[in-house]
Amino acid sequence: MAKNDPREPPASGPGGETSRIARNLKLLREHPRTFLQKVSTWLRPMERTYRRRWNHGLRKWMIRYQKDLLFKRVRWMGVEARKMVLDAWVYQDIIYETRPDVVIEIGNKFGGSTLYLAHLLDIVGNGQVIGVDIDHSVFQPRHPRIQLVTGDSSAHETLHRVQEIVGGRNALVIHDGDHNTEHVLADLRAYSQFVALGGYFVVEDTVSDVFRAGDGLGNINGPMHAVRQFLREDTRFEADIDREYFIVTYNPRGYLKRVR
Repeated sequence: MAKNDPREPPASGPGGETSRIARNLKLLREHPRTFLQKVSTWLRPMERTYRRRWNHGLRKWMIRYQKDLLFKRVRWMGVEARKMVLDAWVYQDIIYETRPDVVIEIGNKFGGSTLYLAHLLDIVGNGQVIGVDIDHSVFQPRHPRIQLVTGDSSAHETLHRVQEIVGGRNALVIHDGDHNTEHVLADLRAYSQFVALGGYFVVEDTVSDVFRAGDGLGNINGPMHAVRQFLREDTRFEADIDREYFIVTYNPRGYLKRVR
């Protein structure tokens, strides 16, 4: 970014306002035309189309994402992927930083997110995705890194099959299965064994416990209740709030990091 670029971010901290004024005065002296262009952007009204789009608060935007985008527009390489796209970006950060040998994704549906995870492992050059779902009849992608385990995630035979495939390797676990509190808690207790020190167990859609039931996104007896109970029981894990750096997330307090 150029020194006098009008896109330069505002200064912060003590004296930030003074330094910003000084920079603008210097810009006026040295590049008056650029200064006037900058001032014009302050005075120019936002185009009506974008004013309507961007004037929503985060709450309204997230409800719109859930109702109008998630099931209609979110795809990975043409395959429906029911994910908050900002969280998907966080997943690539976690995979790059922790380099899991296995990614266990509980809840796969059409498979877009499963394929996305496989492609991330392609990029880092290591790893396997285990897709766990009670029904894979609509699952679409085929990829050499993907292995499916069909069955109730909490069932003994399903867990046993996952254990066989993992074989002692370290895993990232992403839970997007049944969001009922009791079911999520059972899966947290069962699948946390696969997460090594420094690794993550991500519980998705804890946002449903934050919103009001019936408003398009809220629910009762959702996964956040399970997370709270699990963290009281298992002190090896802590909620890593730093992973919520985009602010907008479907997984508030759902990025559980193993710290012990």
